Amino acid sequence: MKRRIFYLIIIISFTVLSSCNSFEKLLKSTDYEAKYQAAMNYYNKKEYRQARELFENLALNYRGREHAEEVSWYYGKSLLESGYYYTAAFQFKSFSKRFPYSANAEEAAFLTAYCQYMESPDYYLDQTITKDAIAEFEQFAARYPQSVHIPEVNSYLDEMREKLIRKDYEIAYGYYKTESYRAAVVALGNFLNNYPESVYREDAMYYIIKAGYEYAINSREDKMKERLQQVVNDFDKFAVTFNNSKYMTDCQNIYTRCKAEIHRIEEAQ
Repeated sequence: MKRRIFYLIIIISFTVLSSCNSFEKLLKSTDYEAKYQAAMNYYNKKEYRQARELFENLALNYRGREHAEEVSWYYGKSLLESGYYYTAAFQFKSFSKRFPYSANAEEAAFLTAYCQYMESPDYYLDQTITKDAIAEFEQFAARYPQSVHIPEVNSYLDEMREKLIRKDYEIAYGYYKTESYRAAVVALGNFLNNYPESVYREDAMYYIIKAGYEYAINSREDKMKERLQQVVNDFDKFAVTFNNSKYMTDCQNIYTRCKAEIHRIEEAQ
């Protein structure tokens, strides 16, 4: 039994080695037609690594040849199926420029944006790629408004825009967490101006009150009343907008302290 297993291992190893040697010879071959047919065969069998390597090799030698468009297209598709989204996005964008009248031109434009979307990182990381993906999707929607991909595009755009909004909110809120209260009031105020309908609106208004109070109460005496009054005004806006807020009790306590401190300052004048 052990001898049979041993021989089986040898046979499998020999087969794999022979297959690898054949593939390496094919990569180095100058028979581009045979290489193209093999690449398509690998792609159709979903053996994307081999297909990708062959199409990449062909892409360097196939410009102006009979299958140049197909090579460019399937190279991008092989990259996509292999999870090489960044390179795939570049390849599909290149395809769109080289073959603007191709039957695959619309799909290439969509996949350019989609691959960038797939590379979009978590909200707390740099969002340059996210912004690029948004721009690509917006260009696609403007160019192909009747595309079957439009509902999908809108969904991706909503997701990525929400990611940017959350990042901006976390940056603004970060000033409050680091006790940079004046900067927090300014940053959170700018956030509300930029995103008045954001799901973070309630939180932003709450932390404006919290940060505003800390900033005011630690101000010079001649500035304190004015800044406390601003907190009172911010509370009034908050109470009208979110009268059932989970933050209401805390905000009312801040409001009461502000009014008492304003009264004290006025009595001392």
